[in-house]
Amino acid sequence: MATRLGLGLPQGRQYSIGRDVPAVARAAEEIGYESLWVYERVLFPEPATQGLYGVEGLPWPDTYRSVADPLITLTLAAAATERARLGTSVLVGPLHVPFQLARSLATLDAASGGRVVAGFGTGWSHDEYAASGVAPFEKRGKVLDELIDVCHAVWGPDPVSYEGELTTIAPSVVGPKPARPIPILLPANSPRARRRLVDRADGWMPVGVGAEKLAEQSQALKELAAERGRTRPVQSVLRANARYTPTAYEGEKRAPFRGNVAQIVEDLQAHASTGAVEEILIELAGSTRDAEELKDVAAEVYEAARAAGV
Repeated sequence: MATRLGLGLPQGRQYSIGRDVPAVARAAEEIGYESLWVYERVLFPEPATQGLYGVEGLPWPDTYRSVADPLITLTLAAAATERARLGTSVLVGPLHVPFQLARSLATLDAASGGRVVAGFGTGWSHDEYAASGVAPFEKRGKVLDELIDVCHAVWGPDPVSYEGELTTIAPSVVGPKPARPIPILLPANSPRARRRLVDRADGWMPVGVGAEKLAEQSQALKELAAERGRTRPVQSVLRANARYTPTAYEGEKRAPFRGNVAQIVEDLQAHASTGAVEEILIELAGSTRDAEELKDVAAEVYEAARAAGV
């Protein structure tokens, strides 16, 4: 069975969001991509007070200087498409008021006919938390737990009621409801995050850093699920952060998904062959010059991947 393929939507400053998001979304669906994805960055500190991912000295990529709001971007894509699922990879949950985010996702799912996939993470930027976090950075795990609880409550039957540290919902009718249960996907970058995923989420969102590493992570997650008595399957969507170049990358050591179409597809094939994931989200928009190049490269990658058996 072929691996499902999804495409990251254009959110960077080289794109005209109102024009390019619907155009790329329509083109991706016509090409055959089964899902469309957004990510979240809310600011670009200058000077940066911490490195990328919290790693000292690691610079933030220039693409983070302007990132369109993820839910507005998905709404534009939803209005332009009919079938493709609409995913977040990821929303930084603790930067949002839980009740409001749950309602926004429910409304988008109802409006799109049941196509939303909610990928949540805790984030890593202290500056983003200072600007918009609903609680201190140190409480990010607890906030994500409460967000998941609030989503389940708001998306469930009326009357909705909830009492938490950040959220109090008196017994109320809350609508619209999602068209179907919205799957919640989480990364698993720490022991606590892996336990949260196994116990509370529908699926896993790893980042592609090598096929061997992906296989190890998948096996560890399966063992943890068995240990904790989980019987329902864990959905899985791999994020492939591609850096497209028109010519082949010839450096001594090539990072996964860096290079021309053939090299990107080679890495897609390697990751898919592990059997660890059901779907791969291909992020190309950060390295293409404009919407026309993004559409062209996305079509080439899709056709070459399918020809390679991905």
